Amino acid sequence: LIFLVILGTMVCLMSKAGGSAAFGRFAGSKIKTKTGAQLATVALGVLIFVDDYFNCLTVGSVMKPVAEKHNISREKLAFLIDATAAPVCIIAPISSWAAAVTGYVEGEDGFQLFLRAIPFNFYALFTIFFMIAAVLMKVEFGPMKAKEAAMDKLQEKAAGAQESNANPNGKVIDLVVPVAALIICCVIGMIYTGGFFEGVDFITAFSESSASVGLMLGSFFALIITLIYYLLRRSMNLKTCMECLPEGFKAMVPASLILTLAWTLKSM
Repeated sequence: LIFLVILGTMVCLMSKAGGSAAFGRFAGSKIKTKTGAQLATVALGVLIFVDDYFNCLTVGSVMKPVAEKHNISREKLAFLIDATAAPVCIIAPISSWAAAVTGYVEGEDGFQLFLRAIPFNFYALFTIFFMIAAVLMKVEFGPMKAKEAAMDKLQEKAAGAQESNANPNGKVIDLVVPVAALIICCVIGMIYTGGFFEGVDFITAFSESSASVGLMLGSFFALIITLIYYLLRRSMNLKTCMECLPEGFKAMVPASLILTLAWTLKSM
């Protein structure tokens, strides 16, 4: 739960600092086609594998202006983001999903079981394959097909939507540094809980780590690094940074409720 709140806060910080908007502008200058924009959305979703909510919030804020530029409906963008996020996170060893799943099997090495189960996670593997295939073959279906067909009429209206409260001086590095810090710190946090700094080898430390504690510690230090970085860059003042804490908490309330109800069902 602490990990989720910190993720929400970091997404809010990246958005306010202008990092998300800057990456969107950078991607927009490099991506020339509608197919390219959709593939870039899937690719970015695969790269941000730490948590599915973090994935959705980050990729959504980054790719929205790119999708609007290439006349992709909000519904199609949401589908691409959400159908990539969960499958990637459920097969990524360093993720909040791995932390949750490894804790469910008592008396066994949950992390080793998680790793051995990855090739059999057909939903995740086939969904990722399906997303790429559907984009390349330009397959649309259901109500989303109608939305895509209607986008030509809405193009001018949609093109005006931009982030109004983001720092206009934001740079791509303002998004890259927090995401890199989060991944690196989470890996260090996990091997720390597995005893790596007490002489245990890397693989053993990773497999015997407490993923939930490691992710919490890692995300906390990543948040501190992000705050210091933005303050040194003068992207935001301390007051604006602190305003992102409650905003991040509010963004993660649905995820926290889902987890709490899932744990309740498990206990029952």
